[in-house]
Amino acid sequence: MEISSFVMWVGFILAAFSVVGNDVIQTLGTFLTSNEKKMKWYVLYAFAATIMTAALVNGYVNADIHYGRLDKYLPDLTPDLYQWYYLIPPFVLLFITRIGIPVSTTFMILTLFSLNKVPNDIGALFASIFDSSTKMGGMINKSLLGYLVAFATAIVIYLAISGLTEKKFKENPIKEGNYKFWIVAQWFTTGFLWFQWLTQDLANIYVYLQGGQNMGIGSFILSLIVLLGLLALIFYRRGGNVQEVVRRKTNTADIRSATFIDLIYAVILYIFKYDSIFGVDYQFPWTGNLPMSTTWVFIGLLAGREIGIRLLTDKKLKKEIVREILVDLGKVTLGLVVSVLLVVIIKLLSA
Repeated sequence: MEISSFVMWVGFILAAFSVVGNDVIQTLGTFLTSNEKKMKWYVLYAFAATIMTAALVNGYVNADIHYGRLDKYLPDLTPDLYQWYYLIPPFVLLFITRIGIPVSTTFMILTLFSLNKVPNDIGALFASIFDSSTKMGGMINKSLLGYLVAFATAIVIYLAISGLTEKKFKENPIKEGNYKFWIVAQWFTTGFLWFQWLTQDLANIYVYLQGGQNMGIGSFILSLIVLLGLLALIFYRRGGNVQEVVRRKTNTADIRSATFIDLIYAVILYIFKYDSIFGVDYQFPWTGNLPMSTTWVFIGLLAGREIGIRLLTDKKLKKEIVREILVDLGKVTLGLVVSVLLVVIIKLLSA
């Protein structure tokens, strides 16, 4: 096997393990937390695996397995691009995920594949981080906007609805007769959210296989088996260490609360995914097909939700809540810093 083919497949497997282990919890974390005491893990897995398979088959059949997120990268994704140092980011991401830190896989991986656009001068490189016209700067800008939009939206929504939802949910445990309704509601919203996430973050994995360009049916089936196997492992382990970010938040084990979280998150991802909303064009300060960090959106949503609930129920924010929100923000910021440093290091290695 040629070195490029070896790097491509090993990179794909490592990226898949890292991305699934880190990012799936953003999307399926509340689904797992609110159902793990009622249903076997393999039932929950079967649901998620079915949607993943449908998304991948649909993407493969339409020759767009990355759902347009790698359009700007495809010209550079030739076999001779894949050198040994392209395995560094998924290794680093794998380590960070294992210690329970939610980081942006988009920054960690996709910035690597725009090295030819990264300036050689260190000063110019760091300046490009804040330039939204560059690939890296554009992704960072869109992701920060995602955090702010999710944060602000969650505060407003939960200030408005917490009296009727979260407060009521905490004081009135769900009745057995109503449980079936909420299962259907949550599984529907989770399915919508899961598909939105897949069409955003599959790019972070398939970038190691040239974005799916010229992929044969055998290679596609192999990649699908790898992803389904890793997804099974995540469900078997009940989400792993990163799942604690979800469990610490108020009332996330309640299926009713989890349904609202999934619905709001899915709608925000949908808005950032396209340049229009339900067919109506708008002038957004971002490009729809540009990759972004769903991790930042998720962390922003949980932070805003926590603030909205606490302000309504407790009439104030306790220091420990503010500290927890800042810690979560610090973790994803750490991931951004590590990603930029990796770009600098790999740029020097490739020189």
